[in-house]
Amino acid sequence: MAAMPNSHEFEALDLSTVWLRAFLEVARQGSFTVAARNLGWTQSAVSRQISSLEAALGGAPLFDRLPRGVRLTEAGRVLVPYAETVAEALRGAGRELASLRELAGGRLRFGAFATADAALVPQALAVFRARHPEVRVAREEGLTPRLLERLADGHLDLAVVSTTGRPPLESYDLHHLLDESLYVAVPAGHPLAGGGPVRLGRFADADWISGSPRPEGTLLDAALREGFRPRVSHVVAEWTAKQGYVAAGLGVALVPALAAGSVRSDVFLVPVVDDGGPARAVYAATVRGRVVAPVVEAFVVALRKAVGRIVVGGGGSN
Repeated sequence: MAAMPNSHEFEALDLSTVWLRAFLEVARQGSFTVAARNLGWTQSAVSRQISSLEAALGGAPLFDRLPRGVRLTEAGRVLVPYAETVAEALRGAGRELASLRELAGGRLRFGAFATADAALVPQALAVFRARHPEVRVAREEGLTPRLLERLADGHLDLAVVSTTGRPPLESYDLHHLLDESLYVAVPAGHPLAGGGPVRLGRFADADWISGSPRPEGTLLDAALREGFRPRVSHVVAEWTAKQGYVAAGLGVALVPALAAGSVRSDVFLVPVVDDGGPARAVYAATVRGRVVAPVVEAFVVALRKAVGRIVVGGGGSN
């Protein structure tokens, strides 16, 4: 009787799934001939697969050859549940991979900067969920540099980012979504409320409300490009609170176009003239060189559809 491989040899088993498929079909049918017919193979091909499997397992026969058909040996009976487990695992992997291709499952992890959450991201999510309800979605909010770090570290599949503060974008594939202009939020009664576009320099002597005491790396970079350093009188991070400070006459604030539609009625928007082009561009970023999953491609499509639905910009009172 052929010796069975020892435990150390079993750790290094390298079995073909084709062998296991042939083995299970012969075991079910009790016949090489019927198994070959069901598999669409020749009988000799089935015999070769079984012989190869037996040799890989140490040479012990898996079937007793009978005058009419075959019967599992003790070794064959031991192997059956393991072969079935492997086959079911592979079928499960096939189903999950098909779900990913067809967007019938899987997950999407993305991040976005705060003002993108005002209209762009909710609209995109509504489009995406309507088309792909089985995909699990996880969202993060943060500043562009932090989102890019999360993306590079593999914690996000996609990040909605902007060029505010000139973040390093060379390592990423950028899917352009839109270019944003800027507005200055002013209180009711301000001399420029309700007027036409003005240069940002008209507000050089104003008190500013900003999320940072320094303009570098924020929307107020635009003021530096205009040749003046804005005087930040109040540091307020939350967008709704900023509007309250503006409405109370405590200063003015820069508003990107994506947030213009959510400005309260007692705050007016003054369009900014920028000869250097739009204040910032907005992108969906993925890591260059990494395979872009179908679910990510689908969300980029949803983001672009959302851009077409929202009104980017505004002027006067809201």
